Amino acid sequence: MKPLAIFGGTFDPVHLGHLCVAWEASELLDAEVLMMPSGIPPHRPPPIAGANQRVAMLQVALREQSRLVLDARELTRSGPSYTVDTMIELRAEQGDRPLVLLLGADAFAGLPGWRGWRQLFALAHIGVLSRPGEQLGLPDVLKDEADPRWVDDPAALRSLPSGKLIALSVTPLEISATRIRELIAAGRQPRYQLPSGLFDDPDLLAPYRR
Repeated sequence: MKPLAIFGGTFDPVHLGHLCVAWEASELLDAEVLMMPSGIPPHRPPPIAGANQRVAMLQVALREQSRLVLDARELTRSGPSYTVDTMIELRAEQGDRPLVLLLGADAFAGLPGWRGWRQLFALAHIGVLSRPGEQLGLPDVLKDEADPRWVDDPAALRSLPSGKLIALSVTPLEISATRIRELIAAGRQPRYQLPSGLFDDPDLLAPYRR
């Protein structure tokens, strides 16, 4: 069965680095990818742009393609946006369809600090987005959980709804949302780092201007 992948983040703002890795993961997995902006991230400061503004930016960024799809469910939930809660919802909706939670290598290494992190393996596969040749340094508690789950072939994810790990080698784009916000605040225009459509409407990037 064709997998459904989930790529979360604050997207504050969404930039070409986000879109590039999500697109490549979609191709590698032959999966639709849900781009899921977080409401109140529990492990980092709250976003500068509001929920409606980040949704508007994503709607512009995702035009004219069908692989990457906006899913704004976490923005309607009160309290912190815990990934495990979202995956419980998606599993209930999707039945036995393979789900793949996409995480950057650093986020994956920090997984033991997440709420209900072991439960995630019962709810989804995990695709670790890494640079070509990158070696993962994992804490022992995560390594013990992860070692028997690794697979090399994306096709192995199609026969099970959850429980496997796969490393997805993607093109690293060294684009920083923090740096983009700094450039906009300084009155500069970070062309070629953001989707071009974000420059067509001055209101979209207004939250970052001083």
